Amino acid sequence: MTTIAFQGSHGAFSDLVARKMFPRATTLPCVSFEDTFAALKAHEADFAAIPVENSIAGRVSDVYHLLPRAGMFIHGEHFEAINHCLLGLPNAKISGIRYAHSHIMALSQCRRYLMGKSITPHVFSDTAAAAQWVAQQGDESHAAIASHLAASLYNLSVLEEDIADSPDNTTRFLIIANEAAPPPPPHMPAMTSLFFDLRSVPAALYKALGGFATNGINLLKIESYFSGSDFQIAHFYVDVAAHQHSPAMDHALEELSFYSKSVKILGCYPQSPHRQAQPDERFG
Repeated sequence: MTTIAFQGSHGAFSDLVARKMFPRATTLPCVSFEDTFAALKAHEADFAAIPVENSIAGRVSDVYHLLPRAGMFIHGEHFEAINHCLLGLPNAKISGIRYAHSHIMALSQCRRYLMGKSITPHVFSDTAAAAQWVAQQGDESHAAIASHLAASLYNLSVLEEDIADSPDNTTRFLIIANEAAPPPPPHMPAMTSLFFDLRSVPAALYKALGGFATNGINLLKIESYFSGSDFQIAHFYVDVAAHQHSPAMDHALEELSFYSKSVKILGCYPQSPHRQAQPDERFG
């Protein structure tokens, strides 16, 4: 049976996404993103579902540091509308809730809601672990911010749903694996994700990315960071809306390679249908 690793406890939003994308698979909870990548590398799982960006809280920075050096490949993307629910014990009432426990990103996405109800936030390792803790404590003044799935798994009541401060609360997930997947057919809208190191020459980044502009390729995301104590080696992660083997991409990659020490393709995969419905790219 296929196994999907994710960061968090059973009932986390990553678990929910893994179950949606692989309905017949088994999901494997992992304590951290490092543990999730390690489980995949050790072949304890076939794929991993990894959150990389939220429309309210921004990027999940740890993933962009781990992904390039982990030797993994991207097989697909999924955009999940996040329905944050206030979960309490079966007989709890919203008026009696004094504390809300959840992952720091979930708490930040519901900050105004909690302030309006004078509920004190408490940070937990993940949303589902918070739900499990609330269920075990038996104190009706404590609640968790988590998913419907967590409520079902831990026998909690949904006191209120859709409590995020913005109704447009969406997280982008990547599906990753040890081996690269065959690229989609050339006619299919595709994403290509890649990683490169720049040569130390003036205006190297401007020149390296120039090939995408001159070939009409839409660059949707760029993440940069340094390694080494001298901060001299710059690394870049890029998402572009183009097929890896299109003529335009071939030209852009040729120009990128001229100004880079190395270029690694992390994956060429179908664009999520969510992108086709959103003319303004949310995560660029």
